[in-house]
Amino acid sequence: MGMDVLKAILFGVVEGITEWLPISSTGHMILLDEFVHMNVSQEFWDMFLVVIQLGAILAVVVLYWNKIFPFDFSGGAKGVIRRDVFTLWFKILVSCIPAAVVGLLFDEILEKYLYNAVTVAIMLILFGVGFLLVENLNRGKKARVRRLDKLSYKDALIIGLFQLIAAVFPGTSRSGATILGGLLIGVSRTVAAEFTFFLAIPVMLGASLLKLLRFGFSFTGTELLLLLVGMLTAFAVSMAVIRFLMGYIKKHDFKVFGWYRIALGLLVLLYFIFLAG
Repeated sequence: MGMDVLKAILFGVVEGITEWLPISSTGHMILLDEFVHMNVSQEFWDMFLVVIQLGAILAVVVLYWNKIFPFDFSGGAKGVIRRDVFTLWFKILVSCIPAAVVGLLFDEILEKYLYNAVTVAIMLILFGVGFLLVENLNRGKKARVRRLDKLSYKDALIIGLFQLIAAVFPGTSRSGATILGGLLIGVSRTVAAEFTFFLAIPVMLGASLLKLLRFGFSFTGTELLLLLVGMLTAFAVSMAVIRFLMGYIKKHDFKVFGWYRIALGLLVLLYFIFLAG
């Protein structure tokens, strides 16, 4: 069991890094799974890969609590409703609708036919090229939306449609798709990244709950330990990665992630088509 705990930590580290950087957590998990296997059932494994994201979500909640909690109790126990935060959550819900509808209706079908290495590799490369093209297109231009409260419902819906692409095609990267969508419609890098973080909260909660319901909450002691270790590791790593990304994009663009995606996509294709096959 000790070795499986170390493996759970490793998967938590990879999840914490790749969930927030626009480089596809799925692509990395597929590669890592080829070389690192935990001694668990396939049902638990499928659930584990999704539910450890709850640790990553908790990092966003902790880091951005003051921006996402819709009540202000600083003036007393009664509290004050923060209308701007409620408006933000309505925009987040609008963004979630496309992926939520498709996910609920077609989750098992999409997983059966599209959850494979070739799809992941193609989407890694396509969105990597997308980042390079959009950053070149936006070079020297001032972003249209430079504050979170200036993001319109239309902007939120368009970003949600990009998230739908990520929900359908693994390897796209949920954060990568939504950030790219934001950049494409004139949202600043900082606002696009923050909105992506907040958008992850209901999306990951919903996906995790769905997996837990299908698994049935019937954990053995070992399985529960592995899941908690993976989640706690993902939380700790996510705290550092989110801080890093927000500092990085204040001075740099997303091109480095585009090149990385292209290189990883080619590596996945090379391994699964020519070596593993």
